[in-house]
Amino acid sequence: MSVLQSYIAGQWFGKTAAKALPSAVNGETVAHTHEETINFGEAVDYARNTGVKSLLVLDFQQRAAILKELAIYIQGRKDELYAISHHSGCTKADSWIDIDGGFGTLFTYASTGRKELPSGNVAHEGPVNQLGKNNHFNGTHILVPRRGVSVHINAFNFPIWGMLEKFAPAFLAGMPCIFKPATATSYLTEAAVRLINDSGLLPEGALQLIIGGTGDLLDRLEEQDFVTFTGSASTALKLKSHPNIMAKSIPFNAEADSLNSAIMAPDVTPDDEEFEIFAKEVVKEMTAKAGQKCTAIRRVLVPAEHLDALAERIKERLGKITFGNPAAEGVRMGALASQDQLRDVNDAIDRLLESSECVYGKTEGLKPVGDGVDNGAFIAPHLLINRNPLNDGGAHDIEAFGPVATLMPYNGIEEALTIAAKGKGSLVTTLTTKDPAIAAEMIPVLAAQHGRLQILDAEASKESTGHGSPLPMLKHGGPGRAGGGEELGGIRAVHHFLQRTAIQGSPTMVAAVTREYVRGAKVIENDIHPFRRHFDDLQVGESLLTHRRTVTEADIVNFGCLSGDHFYMHFDEIAAKETQFGRRIAHGYFVLSAAAGLFVYPGEGPVLANYGLDTLRFITPVGAGDTIRARLTCKRKIDQGRTSPEGHPQGVVMWDVAVTNQNDELVASYDILTLVAKKQ
Repeated sequence: MSVLQSYIAGQWFGKTAAKALPSAVNGETVAHTHEETINFGEAVDYARNTGVKSLLVLDFQQRAAILKELAIYIQGRKDELYAISHHSGCTKADSWIDIDGGFGTLFTYASTGRKELPSGNVAHEGPVNQLGKNNHFNGTHILVPRRGVSVHINAFNFPIWGMLEKFAPAFLAGMPCIFKPATATSYLTEAAVRLINDSGLLPEGALQLIIGGTGDLLDRLEEQDFVTFTGSASTALKLKSHPNIMAKSIPFNAEADSLNSAIMAPDVTPDDEEFEIFAKEVVKEMTAKAGQKCTAIRRVLVPAEHLDALAERIKERLGKITFGNPAAEGVRMGALASQDQLRDVNDAIDRLLESSECVYGKTEGLKPVGDGVDNGAFIAPHLLINRNPLNDGGAHDIEAFGPVATLMPYNGIEEALTIAAKGKGSLVTTLTTKDPAIAAEMIPVLAAQHGRLQILDAEASKESTGHGSPLPMLKHGGPGRAGGGEELGGIRAVHHFLQRTAIQGSPTMVAAVTREYVRGAKVIENDIHPFRRHFDDLQVGESLLTHRRTVTEADIVNFGCLSGDHFYMHFDEIAAKETQFGRRIAHGYFVLSAAAGLFVYPGEGPVLANYGLDTLRFITPVGAGDTIRARLTCKRKIDQGRTSPEGHPQGVVMWDVAVTNQNDELVASYDILTLVAKKQ
């Protein structure tokens, strides 16, 4: 049998077999942990002295490009991971969530980084605030790499996705990662890390792996470091209250067990399509990953008058679920991850039965199918009913981390909200309703105690990714019992691993630090039009002050006829005089168009296309007789390694446009995004 190895300080470590890790399917040993003790001082020093340096040689855009390459690499070799994943009790569909979900998350963060992060390692989080009357003193915020180590302690249920959904934002943020997977399924995490290491894509020191315990690792962390944890609420509390973490205020993000709900609203009846959708969602969440998901539905709230009908509908669907060896034909639910997990779930069921009754599961005498299942960690789906859900305890406190859900009848919306709140903070709740008014009433109340809320109706069900599917672009985490943390959420997750700092200074100094032009900063003016400069040569702050144009009556009339916009403020002199402006004014979009005519270079050049306009504001009205001019300034350059379909290299440039009148008053302000060619 193989001995799993830790990957510490750039070397695979461990040769002597220690704890045997059995297959969840047949009980046979899959691998052993190693006996040798890890030198965590060496691991942390390597991350600090090698990992941080190698990561920060790269910038946000370059790290995003590496994530994409890594996702492609894993995707092309995922069958190697599928071949191991079934030992954790997973069906092919379960493995898809873990493995494909893992590299899919890498793809998402690669895209997020390329779209939302700049070149360099300083992210400007605007807006810039004018702190002095005459704009000599500004303030804003920047986000920078912490120059520390991120430690991630993960649960057994998602050995690959659980690692990669934390690795992706931390890597983008320039933090080296040390991962400690749950021991029971660490053989799958080790296989994934070997695959990643073989790719040769990661900078030295970016990723380390711990097989076994964490020893004195937490004692060695410093103020710049970061710790994340996924698992039980009791373990989260123990880790969060570690003396060194508390003494040094080390950021700690927990995602803990959660007594999530699904609520059928009072407007849904057994004759509605939503009734069947609701039952299907409950069964899917009970059986996917054998119910071993932190987002699984544990409490099912149903109008009291429909309790029996829903129980029968769910039992009917559960009766069609074949569970057993994932290799057997027709199996739709596999095993729990280990015998220890099986004992824990059975113990939790026994405690739940003190306040509930079992209507499907133990009483059915159900048996797993397939070869070698006698020594596997199998359990049938269990459906319970708690007929007094307003009482504390029971399913409001006890989580059976397996295919177990408890039905709870309620009378009226207020009672449903009260019962849901007894979970003391949850990751997710699904509200199934046909009535937008009910959603508008219930969701804001539920939101106070939930990290994510899904509103499910017949329309949403056509494309819904499901109650239990955290998405990389949306927050994953919940208040209270659920840990009080936040993961995922697109760019927000990257920001968690960065240090946010307020900076103050003159516009020129703020622009120098943010590498982004700030109004009032010194500009670079020369005889070459900015639109004639290649991406490589263009500097932030290069600027063009245009010639002037006086707006005429004919301009306003002609633009109105061309656009079809005959709004009274542009054409009715009498009505316009009664407004706050006291006169007819030009169309805002005429001002926008006229400004473009002032600053655009008409000849062929490196600027290839205008593909966006942001932050447009019309500030001071323009009328016939007013004279306008524009200042065009290179605000930001983003080198995304972008090429055209024909293979021509190009970058993204954001331009600041300020349009002023004859009194130097700002009349329009906006940013333009362009593609600009690089030198061949």
